[in-house]
Amino acid sequence: MNIRRVSFDHPDAVKLNDQVQAEYHVRYGDGGDATPLDPSDFDPPNGVYLIAYDDNDTPVATGGWRSQDSNGEGNLDGDAELKRMYVVDAMRGRGMARRMLAELEEDARAAGRRRMVLETGTEQPEAIALYTSSGYEPCVKFGYYRFHEASRCYAKAL
Repeated sequence: MNIRRVSFDHPDAVKLNDQVQAEYHVRYGDGGDATPLDPSDFDPPNGVYLIAYDDNDTPVATGGWRSQDSNGEGNLDGDAELKRMYVVDAMRGRGMARRMLAELEEDARAAGRRRMVLETGTEQPEAIALYTSSGYEPCVKFGYYRFHEASRCYAKAL
């Protein structure tokens, strides 16, 4: 697996983002994740967006983080918010998500972020299992979906 930094609006990022949005639609029955995102959210040093490619140079996994500081949506100073973690169906179960998560945590730590936070949902038990087995603990809900019953928020000190 070859992990590369790309822009959030890179064609491969757009392709994988469309796939994850389609999966959210299947799992939650709505139009996908409506959290406002701007490509500049992921520009270093305030964030990063990564894509993992297989040996055939096919994009197979993605994830990013963006800086968050204290705001009216429940974030704290020094937060790095994890966004768009996704592995294509054919490549799941091979440790790619765990490796991507570790890369993102290391990058956020190097950028001076103190805590990685994420929001997922009850219809993504695989994601919840990954995060809790990686040291994430439930935290106060934050962000766009903080008032939704199916929302689950987690945090880990970096």
